[in-house]
Amino acid sequence: MNERDSESVAYDLVTRGYELVTHEDHADIILLNTCSVREKAEQKAIGKASQLLSPKNDKKITLGIMGCMAQNRGSELSKNIKGIDLIVGTQKFHRVSEYLDQIISKKSSNNLAPIVSIDEEVGSQNTINQHLNFIEPKVTSFVSIMQGCNMNCSFCIVPKTRGRERYREIEEICEEVTRLSEEGVREVTLLGQIVNAYGRGKFKSVNGKTPFVQLLEKIHDIRGIERIRFTSPHPSSFGDDLIEAFGSLPKLGNYAHLPMQSGSNKVLKSMNRPYTREKFLSIAHSLRSINPNMRLSTDIIVGYPGEEDIDFEMTRSAFSEAAFEMAFIFKYSERSGTPAASMADKVPQVIKEQRNQILLDLLSKQSIESNEKLINSKMNVLVESKAKKGGGELIGKTLCFRKVIFPADESMVGKSLSVVIKEVDGSVLKGTII
Repeated sequence: MNERDSESVAYDLVTRGYELVTHEDHADIILLNTCSVREKAEQKAIGKASQLLSPKNDKKITLGIMGCMAQNRGSELSKNIKGIDLIVGTQKFHRVSEYLDQIISKKSSNNLAPIVSIDEEVGSQNTINQHLNFIEPKVTSFVSIMQGCNMNCSFCIVPKTRGRERYREIEEICEEVTRLSEEGVREVTLLGQIVNAYGRGKFKSVNGKTPFVQLLEKIHDIRGIERIRFTSPHPSSFGDDLIEAFGSLPKLGNYAHLPMQSGSNKVLKSMNRPYTREKFLSIAHSLRSINPNMRLSTDIIVGYPGEEDIDFEMTRSAFSEAAFEMAFIFKYSERSGTPAASMADKVPQVIKEQRNQILLDLLSKQSIESNEKLINSKMNVLVESKAKKGGGELIGKTLCFRKVIFPADESMVGKSLSVVIKEVDGSVLKGTII
């Protein structure tokens, strides 16, 4: 989502006459788009900002901090990091270019007070809709369909930093996707904090289909779009209509992200996650039933306050039963202002580390075993770009969202090719074009 927000800000700046540069050493203006999901992310951003503004740097830059950390900390940042010029919250990305114009004018008159803009703004969800394809054509693209979150999980700061849910109109989203298709985009990933809750309470269900599934069906009909993905969903909004869509809409492919967070009902309740272990595993089994080639990924938090050995064992066993082949596994990070921050029974760091490693080892085992079954198989690959490592190789993804590297001419970028798999590891397949 930050990548998508950053691209939209860059679009506004370029169309306003600013020039993008390839390295920060060449920049007069640097904008840091920040995350607040984990404490480490904020500390990295603060460290980077302090480095950029260090007196040791000969070049004086205009520095802005955008996004969730800006929203969370506000004007406090300008007190802790001297020299910041701009602090922009998550509903003000579309104002960055005009703020920078003001800052440049102020600097010429030696008025150096920073601009702080973190207020809510009605309609801000409709402003993240422009792309930089005219500068760098892309095969895949992110599309923001909503902002905010109404779930209030006890560990999560997102409702504070992103606000309540606000949805874009289906027609406007489809117009954006159509435009992307005409520019050569072949795959879109729909974005939202709870993306599959899109439209709830605002748009009506039709013939038993939620607004999100209605949107998927309309995008599925757009010529030129070959694949549709979405992130990040919530299990409580994975209804039967969405599960059935993975059987009726081929462009959805064979991959779904299904954030479990914990396999213990006690911990899930403490997290304020409104589903049970049993319901979650039922969704996973239903997805694999509707599409036998389904590949699932998940999010897990280990070491949540009050997580005992038996709770972690429930998570480990559910992780195994769901047969996850990709996962984002995090050690619980306390976020001030969330209910979990004041909970007792903190789990020692050493225990967090142990549990984290157990799941990482299990993930590696499950991923390699799954990938090894694909050796000598033929897979459809949408070619995205040149591979970062290795000369003369391209990289693309399968319908099940696996990365594939293979030798080919760069003219193949943007095409869907049949590739036979020759080698695998836990995260990447290697093959040759048939």
